[in-house]
Amino acid sequence: MLPKKISVIVFDLGNVLLPFDYKIAINKLNVIGARLGEKFINFYQNNYQLHRSFEKGKLSEVDFINKILKVLNNKITAEEFCEIYSGVFTENKEVTSLLPKLKDKYKLVLLSNTNSIHKEYGWKDYDFLNYFDKLILSHEVKAIKPEAEIYNCVENYTKLPPNSHLFIDDIYEYTEEAMQLGWDAIQFIGYENLVEELTSRKIL
Repeated sequence: MLPKKISVIVFDLGNVLLPFDYKIAINKLNVIGARLGEKFINFYQNNYQLHRSFEKGKLSEVDFINKILKVLNNKITAEEFCEIYSGVFTENKEVTSLLPKLKDKYKLVLLSNTNSIHKEYGWKDYDFLNYFDKLILSHEVKAIKPEAEIYNCVENYTKLPPNSHLFIDDIYEYTEEAMQLGWDAIQFIGYENLVEELTSRKIL
């Protein structure tokens, strides 16, 4: 069997490059109304299929916002909700500092389960995105990890065989699916471990 020759490094976004914390949104909502934040997060978690449907591009942005605003008793505007809902990200600068080094030798692809609100209000202006050759976003391609279709979107873009791809994601189920499809994969548990994994593959 031929050894793997990695040509493409595929990064997840949330909790790899951009950690997120919904407590930030909960606290902001609680300032607006007593326990409004808890009401939001309880609905969000107990109706997770809405979130997934929105990420998959099946539920429109307007419908998603209207459902959430109803839960919030229409105490805020759609614009205010989008800003609060998206103000949960912070850049992991240790990890993003690896991108320019990797860019010299590898094609870089971002593969994210995300939605139109988070893209527009949350992360689209981060400079590190400029290192990516391609952004493959669930709501735009109408597929979500761990569905095989979204990994196929990457291969359709790169035109390279599965074992040319290395995937980095914090969720085991998503890295496992990548490996089932013939990719190499690293489950992200922290910067130091990631560097060790990349070094062991002679990528860093």
